Amino acid sequence: MKLKSFGSLAVASCALLTFGSASANMGNSPSTYGLLPNDIASAQALSIFNSQISAVYYNPANLAKDPRGELTGGIFHADHDLQANGSTIMDEPSQQLQLGLKTDLSQISTLEHPLYFGLMVGVEKFAQEMMAFSSETSDYGQYFTYGRQPLFLTAGAGTSVWRGIDVGFALRVTLHADATLNTRSTLGGVTSQESLNVSAAPKFRPILGVNINWGETFCSRANCWMDNLETAISYRAYSNTRTKVSSNVIVPGTIPAPGLNLAIKTLDSFQPEITTVGVKYDFGTWRLGVTGEYQAWSRLERELRDDTIKDQANANFKDIFIPRIGVEIPAGDHFTFTGGIAWEETPIEGKRSLDVNYLDADRWVVGLGMSAVIPKMPLLAYPVRMDLGYQYQQLDNKTYELTSTNPLTPPGVYGEVETDGEVHVFAASVTLKF
Repeated sequence: MKLKSFGSLAVASCALLTFGSASANMGNSPSTYGLLPNDIASAQALSIFNSQISAVYYNPANLAKDPRGELTGGIFHADHDLQANGSTIMDEPSQQLQLGLKTDLSQISTLEHPLYFGLMVGVEKFAQEMMAFSSETSDYGQYFTYGRQPLFLTAGAGTSVWRGIDVGFALRVTLHADATLNTRSTLGGVTSQESLNVSAAPKFRPILGVNINWGETFCSRANCWMDNLETAISYRAYSNTRTKVSSNVIVPGTIPAPGLNLAIKTLDSFQPEITTVGVKYDFGTWRLGVTGEYQAWSRLERELRDDTIKDQANANFKDIFIPRIGVEIPAGDHFTFTGGIAWEETPIEGKRSLDVNYLDADRWVVGLGMSAVIPKMPLLAYPVRMDLGYQYQQLDNKTYELTSTNPLTPPGVYGEVETDGEVHVFAASVTLKF
């Protein structure tokens, strides 16, 4: 095998596990945009109460809300126009195909108590890209949270433990990949005696949820003001996608045995610990949900210390609190309109991250959507639900200082950039209840 130069050996070894170039970064699609159209339309304010299959990620206790099974297919398209000093530096879209399934395990087992199992999968580029992974430095700045996402996979179960009280548990699955490359090479890049090993191991991170309908719990025998009151709490552990590459190169006459060792360990798509608490009240003609979300981003500082690409950045992160408000308005028996708004603060502290040059800003998130239930469809014995959702994100202005160890750039701060931009998210799904 012949490469263009000896230096390209390092590039090739790094590419072993990225499976092609992809624009990806910290965060993930469920927490950055939302999963299904209802989550996107409510700016995730009502996600903790949503009984659709996305509950397996936001609050698995809600899998027990509806005893019917569910088969859901969905797509979403996130269009980015993210700028630095007025010039667009990121416009690559995130496009996912999503599939979800929910069923009652008691119907296929000896269990007498209902136990509802849910599974949801999301794949980038409409199922053409299983492993969207990218980790790099940048002389001009790169956005912190937006980009294509790796395989999304979550499975869990929910059940009722007492009247009006549901609990749930789920596992978020991410991949940690490892590759080893050993070879001999000439200075011209002609390799021989190559040995390549690649593996990817799943990592499981827990998700817990509790949902309480206060009317069913305390007013089961008579009507009271708590009949329409619902509260929920959920916890999602931190997760990330990690890649580790080790290579050894021997160049006879120049680099003798044991050879030159190259090692890279880096992470992407980091999701912090997220704790969400919400309250929802049904006023009859409309429903209001208010949630508060605590995201523990400070852990990322420790994670990046072991990242050989970003360890020199000395980036600082803070924990943030995100308020969300969502509204549902039923229109007859078959239509429901949804809206939501949220204010998301950037977790980045300071203005510099050496070599990496992360960019991020506070943002407003506004969503709108609708759902329609079709009772009868040709050839189908059960109702069909169709959802549409739209979300708009507007980034504030924030100034960052560019710094780099690249000898081609001036020492110290060699430039300032100001963030700006917007994101448009479109989503649609079809759900078959059975």
